[in-house]
Amino acid sequence: MKPDKIDELYFSDVNQPVIYDRRKFLKTLGKGIIVIFSLSELSLLQGWSQTSNSEKELDFNAYIHIKEDGRVNCYTGKIEMGQGIITSLAQVVAEELEVSIQMVDMIMGDTELCPYDAGTWGSLTTRFADPVIRAAAAEAREILLKFAAEKLQEPIENLVTKNGVISVLNNETTKITYAELTKGKKIVQTLKNKPAIKSSKDFKVIGKPIISTDAIAKVTGKAQYSGDIKLPDMVYATVIRPDVFGSKKVSVNAVGLSNFEGVELIEDGDLVAVVHSNPDVANKAARKVKVVWDAPEAQATDKTIFEHLNNTITDSKIFEEKGDLEVGKKASKTVVEAEYYDGYKAHAAMETHAATCYFEGDKLIIWASTQTPFGLRDQLSTELHMPLEKVHVKQIFLGGGFGGKIYNQQAIEAAKIAKSCNKPVQLVWSRREEFMFDNFRPAALMKVKAGVNEHGKLQLWKFDIYCAGTRGTKLFYDVPNNQTSMFNEKNVRGNSHTSKSDNISIHPFKIGAWRAPGNNSTTFARESHIDVVAFKFGIDPLEFRLNNLNNENMKATLQLAADTFNWKRAKKDGHGYGIALGEDAGTCVAIIAEVHVDKITGKVTPINLVCAQDMGQVVNPHGATVQTEGGLTMGLGYALYEDIQFNGGKIKARNFNNYTITKFSVTPKITCVFIDKMDAKPQGGGEPAIICVGGAIANAVFDACGARVYQMPLTPNRILDALK
Repeated sequence: MKPDKIDELYFSDVNQPVIYDRRKFLKTLGKGIIVIFSLSELSLLQGWSQTSNSEKELDFNAYIHIKEDGRVNCYTGKIEMGQGIITSLAQVVAEELEVSIQMVDMIMGDTELCPYDAGTWGSLTTRFADPVIRAAAAEAREILLKFAAEKLQEPIENLVTKNGVISVLNNETTKITYAELTKGKKIVQTLKNKPAIKSSKDFKVIGKPIISTDAIAKVTGKAQYSGDIKLPDMVYATVIRPDVFGSKKVSVNAVGLSNFEGVELIEDGDLVAVVHSNPDVANKAARKVKVVWDAPEAQATDKTIFEHLNNTITDSKIFEEKGDLEVGKKASKTVVEAEYYDGYKAHAAMETHAATCYFEGDKLIIWASTQTPFGLRDQLSTELHMPLEKVHVKQIFLGGGFGGKIYNQQAIEAAKIAKSCNKPVQLVWSRREEFMFDNFRPAALMKVKAGVNEHGKLQLWKFDIYCAGTRGTKLFYDVPNNQTSMFNEKNVRGNSHTSKSDNISIHPFKIGAWRAPGNNSTTFARESHIDVVAFKFGIDPLEFRLNNLNNENMKATLQLAADTFNWKRAKKDGHGYGIALGEDAGTCVAIIAEVHVDKITGKVTPINLVCAQDMGQVVNPHGATVQTEGGLTMGLGYALYEDIQFNGGKIKARNFNNYTITKFSVTPKITCVFIDKMDAKPQGGGEPAIICVGGAIANAVFDACGARVYQMPLTPNRILDALK
């Protein structure tokens, strides 16, 4: 039906993004103008459409609600974990709606307020959510203009919008505010058109550096995380853990609990826990519970894992192929082969996994540190045999995720404990638990063969990848004869960070997504080998890359990095420069690193990192810069320090005293620069920068001292061994 008046409630008759009962949801909203939009059903802006096979899986939907007070709510299933989308998404809403960013409130990841979203990962938000949210804001602006034209008795083309006010062109005294237009009305409309969006020359908010809108709350301690929630009569849970991952419970002796008043023992399958109103008492009591565990036999250690992968995995699949490898070999004057290794890495987020929950009658309400609130809702529904509508995952901040907070074990444990004891429960993992149950970035082995002709042009490229997947490995170098193959265990569901039998058939513990999954390992191997070939041929690594790249965007990005770094400047004694290129989430990355290497101790000191990126439209330069700086700092950890030592499922890392991450004292000067493409599509910014750090550092180490290290992290011992 079509409305006769603008205060009628109506839905358009086009396809609506139905995942659950939208009408029921909309009843919970106050009056105002509500615009519904869906990635999978919307014909997006010209040139901005997303047509990949993953579109249906994303099924990204959201709402914009312009309220009676003129403030704007944007509802999205995405979550904020420090990547800054709470600010950048608000910026595009503010831009197209012509309001201050302070007037935009982001409602994120609440399963009863927000529409379904598969999860916050893969640098997908800015690429896919940003354009459609921006389109919806533009449509909302057009709706408001239409209503204002009726109220002011003026043609739409005579109206202008500014700071939430619509006025007549050249006559600001004749005006009406958004709040006045929405007062007393409830208007629901589905986005169905391609609204006119602004070009970069008209931007007022997009492209401006804005400090995160949640920054003050976070630095003052007002921001709440899962472990900050306090509920009446809440108890704290401590889970009794085995020493070896994958162990199964045999028996429980809880006689020692008799010395603790008010402690309750919880058993649910292999889950054994105690709860108490005081967390210290719960921890002390848990140490008195004796559990006999049946531990799995060790199949590999950190010393034998690469041999284990090589001997165990025989199944392979060609990812990319062109020409003939034999032809490439014959056309090459120089052929170089090498193997590269990368061990397991922990996510090591500052916030360990946490969850706080309670039952309100037969309904579960939970705050959890999760990147997948709707996935968690599904898991809880299944594990506790509850209807979906009886599980409510609430909006909460995360203290870092990096792919490690997708899996939700702590939330399932907390919910089971709360159901058993019939009390509100908080479960916060210790750092030791965090290491034992982390879904580590998988260990990976890469075998590379490359050949160049007498002119320094690549003729041959053979890239065999074990357990790292193919993300970011599509060649941007011009090699007429190439083959990239993925090796993984037969019947594995994923290509890098999943394996069958609950992730423990190849690997001795759980593995999973880790900030640009696999791309860190394969970029390290590819870019190290490119340098090896350039050195063997006797040509400058920058010149060699520029001579062999077939991707103009990558060429421009590399040139920007080289110019910013001043590649030709003289080196100090013991210093070296290294380059690495990569592609992730639609973004081209070039990093140039400067390091100092002490040839006596093997110690590497990072001096300078320059990172250039082509990420299309940079919505928030400040946010993009701090994300890049964070990625580079985290990348220094995997390149130089982070290593998981283990014997089968027995993990030696217990805390940061035996798992080293990058410290402030060794963080170098960092410079971030971006290609200027403000009218282009926005691309990923959370993950791309991290992928090149290992390769750039390895190449800089070689340039500084002549040590070619083929395994990350580049520890002093490995550098000294290479020097020998």
